[in-house]
Amino acid sequence: MSELNTNGDDLKDIIAANLIRLRQEAGLTQLQLAEMLNYSDKAVSKWERGESIPDLRVLIRLAQLYHISLDDIVSMQPEKVVKPVLNLKKKHFLIALLAVGLVWVIATGVYMILFYTPVTKYAFMSYVIAPIFTFIVATVFSCIWGTKLITLLCCSGIVWSAAAIVNVNIALFAPAIPIWPCYVVGAAIQVLLAIWFYFRKVK
Repeated sequence: MSELNTNGDDLKDIIAANLIRLRQEAGLTQLQLAEMLNYSDKAVSKWERGESIPDLRVLIRLAQLYHISLDDIVSMQPEKVVKPVLNLKKKHFLIALLAVGLVWVIATGVYMILFYTPVTKYAFMSYVIAPIFTFIVATVFSCIWGTKLITLLCCSGIVWSAAAIVNVNIALFAPAIPIWPCYVVGAAIQVLLAIWFYFRKVK
């Protein structure tokens, strides 16, 4: 490792600057990097602000993650293009997709069971109900890994799929009742959701 003629504060600043650059070049957020290191994003933020220095084990892990040497992190070096070991965005998308797919597998199983029972004419309801569970699952994953816009869209999907379920049930069991009120309520809830998400930061 190259010699460092710096005091502790200088070393913190050098490491902080390198950590910021390396993370940004790898296309990672502080939260994503924290997940890969099994640390909190607050810890990563402190490292990048120069308030603390990662311990040696973490520094070694970071060097492995970015395919660089430890010296590249703790000293002033020419900039290097780095790539993360894992593409978390693709991994998260795949996990969410599998979870959503499972909802439809279950819906298909319920459909097949109902199809061979006396209530066979209502078997299609499994597919009418499936979308709301799809959006619920998507919302959970979006709150964890997604953006504010995606989370809003998923929550909106819950609202309108619920309205569709009410619509179908009214059409089947109470055709005399007007359907439009459920969509008016849905529109009102949609407006409230948009306002709530606008004023609240959702990761």
